[in-house]
Amino acid sequence: MTTVVTGTAGRGAHPLRAEWVRGFAPWAGAAVLVILGTALGGKADRWQGDWAETAGQLHSAMLITLPLAVAAGCWQGGRERRRGTAELWAAAVRPPLARLLAAALPTALWVAAGYLAAAVSALLATWPYAQGDRPHLVLLPGDTAAMAAAALAGHVAGRVVATRLAAPLLAVGGYVGLGLVTAGRSAAGHALSPAAAVPHGTLPVWWQPAAMAAWTGGAAVAAALAYAARRRVTALLPLAAALAAGALLAQTGDGLWRTDPLTRRQVCDTSTAPAVCVNARYAGMLPQVTDALSGITGKLEGVRNLPARWADHEGAVRAGEVPLPGITPVGWAAVRGRLTDPEQFAWEAVAALEGVDCPEAAPTPGELVTGDAVEHYLAPSPVQQAFDADDARGGAARRADLRARRAARARLAGMDEEQRRRWLSAYFAARAACDARAVPAL
Repeated sequence: MTTVVTGTAGRGAHPLRAEWVRGFAPWAGAAVLVILGTALGGKADRWQGDWAETAGQLHSAMLITLPLAVAAGCWQGGRERRRGTAELWAAAVRPPLARLLAAALPTALWVAAGYLAAAVSALLATWPYAQGDRPHLVLLPGDTAAMAAAALAGHVAGRVVATRLAAPLLAVGGYVGLGLVTAGRSAAGHALSPAAAVPHGTLPVWWQPAAMAAWTGGAAVAAALAYAARRRVTALLPLAAALAAGALLAQTGDGLWRTDPLTRRQVCDTSTAPAVCVNARYAGMLPQVTDALSGITGKLEGVRNLPARWADHEGAVRAGEVPLPGITPVGWAAVRGRLTDPEQFAWEAVAALEGVDCPEAAPTPGELVTGDAVEHYLAPSPVQQAFDADDARGGAARRADLRARRAARARLAGMDEEQRRRWLSAYFAARAACDARAVPAL
């Protein structure tokens, strides 16, 4: 008796299913995920908590992931030749282009998915520590498309080049070539490179990701059609799209990037004098920055002739402002949304108060002693004791200079509150006027 099996249980798996779930392609995607994740994790202090820096690191990592995608596609493209089944597949009923796409698309999409998974992981790692701004996602579609295009182009190269060394050679050549273009000074080269660094404080114009996807994807599709299509003339259409997008990118050059409006804004705490302002990209750090400077502002209460604020915005410092010590680049003064050394940050803020740009000769020894006393009173340097100890072990001149500095510090600290306020008011007035003769003595 014959048994008839009905339903899905009797159906065989689709012949292409193995390419997608058990072949080389998933391993290629996993390799991209692991390598990119490792590269980003090794320097997480430099981007975690900063949306702009996270996006910039992901984009710059294309210098590594693009050659990897090309090599993965190339290795997959040479599979049939390595197995000795190229002639058998050539005799198959399926058209050459369909056979190429059936083998190439899984790798292309898996490496793109690996890159996208690493990008999502990095964004999730930044989210708990972000202190302002918003996720920068504009470059992500173009970068993901470039990964898929690189794998497709590499697959075609693997079909054409009959050597097992093609994949590693393409990886090395791609890395070196991208590195040279990215490190070069040509604005057109930077615009055409999918791995060029994002200029600090900028965003891409809205059409840049689409143009980059057309530039990289059009070139890869044109290569595939030129190799496998029955009518190779069809390759001209994606080639024309790639050349048009490339020409647009190259001609625009540095114009592909515009200043992020948020970098020009700041949020301020005006309850102190001077007021404390931080860039709007790090608005959440204002309370801890204000707290780090509270020792200074408390001692300056009632003092006149101070700058209006510590400012943190793109562009030149305006009248009445002094620059806030740099929170960026992330990984130095701030890591994961926290100041790494509040005492050093406070000392740098005092140095900014005194650092008026005066077109004068070098300060006299007396001015240096006075400035040291002010710094020591408001926010001494964390390494000042080490410097003093080193001077104490030095020659006679260094020991005499140390005695003069310590005496000036003691005189300023020994003044009563009102006398010290008057003295500091006169000191900051002289500094603001760039009048060294008006600096009061100690």
